[in-house]
Amino acid sequence: MSDTTTSSASHTQDSGTGKTTIENSVVAKVAGIAAKDVAGVYALGGGAQRVVGAIRGLAGAESQSQGISVEVGETQVAVDVTMVAEYPLPLQDLAERVRQSVIRAIETIVGMEVTEVNVTINDVHIPADDDDDTEKRVQ
Repeated sequence: MSDTTTSSASHTQDSGTGKTTIENSVVAKVAGIAAKDVAGVYALGGGAQRVVGAIRGLAGAESQSQGISVEVGETQVAVDVTMVAEYPLPLQDLAERVRQSVIRAIETIVGMEVTEVNVTINDVHIPADDDDDTEKRVQ
């Protein structure tokens, strides 16, 4: 799977009384919101994605699916999450909490089975780094 969700594919279900179509971008957005809601997740996405996301945020168009990639089948979804963790949380525990949050959200909100959630932690945020940045900006 790629780093971003670019596919315009969708999941369509016919209930007998009408059709429901859920775009892949909606599934990615649900997963992104669920991942961000987990305490200890500092940011989603890789370095370049976070820079673009910060620019979007300044423009008021923050992406909820940044760092999320989905593969949607007929009834199942596979998700990749790329994130930055808060230091000094246990990374395996954090990844499992993100995994469970994403699974719960997609199965509850979207109504599809989640076959896997792969979590990549590509950085660790150290709060002291923010203090250094603030001092540099003040000077």
